[in-house]
Amino acid sequence: MSDLSVTVRMAARALARAGLVHAYGHCSARIDADRFLVCPPEPMGLIGAGAPCYEAPVEGPLPDGVLGEVRLHQRIYASRPEASGVVRFMGPNVMALGALGVAPLPRHGFGAYFAPRVGYWNDPQLIRDDERADGAIKAMANGAGLLMRGNGAVTAGASLEEAVVLAWYLEDMCRVEIVARSTGLTNAEPISDEAAAARATKAGRIIERMWDHLTAGDPEKSRENKDSAL
Repeated sequence: MSDLSVTVRMAARALARAGLVHAYGHCSARIDADRFLVCPPEPMGLIGAGAPCYEAPVEGPLPDGVLGEVRLHQRIYASRPEASGVVRFMGPNVMALGALGVAPLPRHGFGAYFAPRVGYWNDPQLIRDDERADGAIKAMANGAGLLMRGNGAVTAGASLEEAVVLAWYLEDMCRVEIVARSTGLTNAEPISDEAAAARATKAGRIIERMWDHLTAGDPEKSRENKDSAL
């Protein structure tokens, strides 16, 4: 599990370097059908190399030391067998649109990965119980991302690396939406579902290249490469 811990720590620091988290935010990776690994409960940019991550169950009470907001991660893993990575983040553009009750539309290539839509959870309270977590997941539907009123966003991916990349994409999607609305150019048709399905490719190391970009210079990057080669 040491290589998965490396990935979780690298993901946390990458999100911080990209300005997507600050004092708050967390990420996790699925271990198997019954367990997942979550980053330490501290500002993600301050998580040091080798810092212990926390194992949590997909069902049941969260262990001591795990943040209450990780309940949303837990319920995503329980309801989505295909999800192996979850990111909870607070990028500035995500926060702005979420506070205004606006979910971005797929207007550019990165937005295609969230077709048919980005979900919106219209509740400003922290998600620390199953009822709210399940409500947020219902609002997320089958999409890859969810905006939460005043509380940032969450992405779920087939791996933690993918969830991190999707977080960056969703922040950029919100940036484009804000620009479109500020310039009055929202009459332009968003990308159709059919076009989005074709554009949202993972071929050509799409996910891997952005992961490499976001984790460049990380103190555990060489260890990740070593673990991947084993």
